Amino acid sequence: MFRKILFGAVSIMAMAMGAVQAQDLKEFRVGILGGENEADRLRNYQCFADHIKEVLGVEKVSLFPAADYDGVIQGLLGGTLDYAELGASAYAKVYLENKDAVQPILTTVQTDGSTGYHSVMVARADSGIKTLADMKGKKLGFADPDSTSGYLIPVTSLPKDIGMDVKSYFASTGFGGGHEQLVLEVLKGTFDAGTTWASGVGDFKDGYSSGNLRKMVDKGVLKMDDLVELWQSPLIPNGPLVIRTSLDAGTKQKITDFLTKLPQTDPACFAAVQGGDFKGYSPVTPEFYQAIIDARKAKIGS
Repeated sequence: MFRKILFGAVSIMAMAMGAVQAQDLKEFRVGILGGENEADRLRNYQCFADHIKEVLGVEKVSLFPAADYDGVIQGLLGGTLDYAELGASAYAKVYLENKDAVQPILTTVQTDGSTGYHSVMVARADSGIKTLADMKGKKLGFADPDSTSGYLIPVTSLPKDIGMDVKSYFASTGFGGGHEQLVLEVLKGTFDAGTTWASGVGDFKDGYSSGNLRKMVDKGVLKMDDLVELWQSPLIPNGPLVIRTSLDAGTKQKITDFLTKLPQTDPACFAAVQGGDFKGYSPVTPEFYQAIIDARKAKIGS
């Protein structure tokens, strides 16, 4: 009898502590992946911060634009961030280190209804490089070691198309410091070509419907006439929007409901945060990323 009373008391205390946690959430911390300059990222996410502050009733929403992907990854693993949008490979890294650190809740849906995108390799249009075959013995740039489209998928998919491993085919490889910076380095001639991400929906001449190229076009820092596409990967799962698993269920539901409705309630904010044209969000679970988790574990480790 005493045992039942004791367990009951412990259960009640746990519920009470959970309620206090929900009430005591005063600050909501949002991680923003590297990839474009900090000012642009902060500006694009400001509307999101304003909405979340009202939705959760918190005193403050803090935005943390990390210098690279790993900055956000470590923040999520360490519990110093509550929310972020990750690429599939970045999520795989978090999952492989601590599968209980974050919970994927939603992913983006392209305008054609798909929930995937592509890695694309681009070169300067005036470089004389027109095909993947022309890149043999040339310098290839990647976006970030934790980028799905900017590194993991190219190094695992390209060997099937070039007939050998990446290091043997290209003269050298390196990292551009994020997607936007990589394309700028290609234009400067630091690399002969580079890998970045694009929806693959629509026309290349427009930067496709969404992705890094489209973001750069929309900001006026890129003219698509200056680039040529050399290679496009198979479809990659769109990255997840994740929340800290230890947040209380009520907070998680409020965030999920807000995001699900955002494309309709504030289309301009949705477009600013996502960069380009998307149809909306779709629910997602860890199983959606199992192939990427397996690929990262095999190629990189964790």
